[in-house]
Amino acid sequence: MASFASFLLPRTKDFTCWAGINFTHLNSNCYVKKRLVTCNVTGYTHAVVLSFKHKGLERFFESGSKSGIQPNHAARLQLILGRLNASVTPEDMDLPGLFLHPLTGNRKGAWSVRVSGNWRVAFKFTGPHAEVVDYEDYH
Repeated sequence: MASFASFLLPRTKDFTCWAGINFTHLNSNCYVKKRLVTCNVTGYTHAVVLSFKHKGLERFFESGSKSGIQPNHAARLQLILGRLNASVTPEDMDLPGLFLHPLTGNRKGAWSVRVSGNWRVAFKFTGPHAEVVDYEDYH
């Protein structure tokens, strides 16, 4: 499986490292060191995903460990988490095939994208940061 660092996406004039973990801007060349993607742009650390509800998904995000998630969902979750980490609004997650939709009822304000079948990744945005990221099976 490719590491999170293999997904690099340019944003505006600067390059933002699109990875499944927190990233640090250090120089104009992106490189990988222990699954930490770094870029030298402004000299600050910025984490877009603030919190997880699902511990297995958090472990996968931080280390790539598949314990706690469905192993056959790993590639799809890598795509979703990488995109979520680079997103600043829920609409940034509206990629073809992810089926982004707002949740209703007591979960109003949260959003969800499809992983596979009944499995979803749900999240909320507070300003430009995603939080309460959950991996769940809708029965």
